[in-house]
Amino acid sequence: MRLLLDSHVCLWWLEGSASIGPRCRDQVSAADEVFFSAVTPWELGIKRALGRLDMPDGLVGALVTAGFEPLPVTAAHAERAPALPPERRRRLRKMPWPPAKAPPGTGDAADPTRDFEPR
Repeated sequence: MRLLLDSHVCLWWLEGSASIGPRCRDQVSAADEVFFSAVTPWELGIKRALGRLDMPDGLVGALVTAGFEPLPVTAAHAERAPALPPERRRRLRKMPWPPAKAPPGTGDAADPTRDFEPR
């Protein structure tokens, strides 16, 4: 199973927060691959700068050390955003969200035949 974590789940994981329930914690622990978006440090960094949350310096390094893999957002992803199904586009209200079609290492991040959903 492959997972793409929400920004706050990434932060809560690093903090060992009780905000992550046991089912979520079990799924993350059991996943074959766990990704975080390039948007995660961006989103959390903005919230930190606005005084809305505390976040450690070196967030990306801490997530990688925790075994999570960064998932970049590229111009090709942004270009595909309007073609995403409506339930995916809702996530795009604030800023670009990593698309559902671009697992790393595929060679073509814009390949529409690659689905980033757990199988």
